[in-house]
Amino acid sequence: MSPLPLSAAANHLRRVRRPEYIPNRISDPNYVRVFDTTLRDGEQSPGAAMQTEQKLLIARKLAELGVDVIEAGFPAASAADFEAVKAIAETVGNDVDEETGYVPVICGLSRCRKDDVEAAWEAVKHAKRPRIHVFISTSDIHMEHKLRKTREEVIQMASSMIRFARSLGCADVEFGAEDAGRSEKGFMYKILEEVIKAGASTVNIADTVGINTPDEFGELISDIKANTPGIDDVIISTHCQNDLGLATANTLSGTSAGARQVEVTINGIGERGGNASLEEVVMTLKCKGEHAFCGLYTGIDTRHIVPASKLVEEHTGLHVQPHKAIVGANAFVHESGIHQDGMLKNKSTYEIMLPEDVGLERSQELGIVLGKL
Repeated sequence: MSPLPLSAAANHLRRVRRPEYIPNRISDPNYVRVFDTTLRDGEQSPGAAMQTEQKLLIARKLAELGVDVIEAGFPAASAADFEAVKAIAETVGNDVDEETGYVPVICGLSRCRKDDVEAAWEAVKHAKRPRIHVFISTSDIHMEHKLRKTREEVIQMASSMIRFARSLGCADVEFGAEDAGRSEKGFMYKILEEVIKAGASTVNIADTVGINTPDEFGELISDIKANTPGIDDVIISTHCQNDLGLATANTLSGTSAGARQVEVTINGIGERGGNASLEEVVMTLKCKGEHAFCGLYTGIDTRHIVPASKLVEEHTGLHVQPHKAIVGANAFVHESGIHQDGMLKNKSTYEIMLPEDVGLERSQELGIVLGKL
């Protein structure tokens, strides 16, 4: 399908409003759930550690954004992380919007260990909509050198911990296949089949080391959909790292292939080169979803994107580069005379979205600046 003309794209953004809250496992095949892991994977960025009060502030802003799932932390990692996840579950996880019924899922990460699962459940169980995210490595290199387990042992560990999480009373359990991007596909089909049988409601396909290209990752999602028994009964999620700068592209390729949850962070922060950026994924779907992505959309109120970006920047100390897409200081600044001429005549000549749509007010700091050109 041909893309919208620039002027039409800008007008389309003006009339898009946040849809009413849509709960998990809905029938609408075009709805893409946004799973934000700023407070877990994002906090794993060196120097980004936050106190409970800071994590609460960011969690509240994520709820204002309208994210579907907040991965609030890794409860078994430390007493401080446990308390932060629990505080978010008890507060943000119970703040129901009376008009729409919206309340975010509050999620805690867990290895395939009973004590981890128990800690995660104790931390999230007071939320209106709690989730445990149980993960284990599925690539041969990880199983051999890190886990030192056979494929059969890994399948048993994963399925038994999904069942254990369900037995505690957690109805919403996500399974994460770490390093799925380098895993043998036949093994992926088998382990996903078993965790679905065990009660997983979401299966997360992770390009943990950021090695996949968009074509490869899209094909992986397509092959999983075509070859995994029971896959139509669960949500496929993507978790793409940015080691080669392809996290956003891989995430979007995954949604095109059938994934309906995207795991992202504000400003793209996270381990090593970071994660897929919430603002990039969400705004691409908002600008292009109707045409290039066959109607896919999210429930994000994009007017809170820049405020959320600034809040995360402030509390993590991780500064956003000026040319960062959408939230960078130069994202809506024009220096070239040719660009300025076009902007003065019609802003849509060089802006495919309005700064107001992402929470910026147009001012002297935005638009036209004097420079060499």
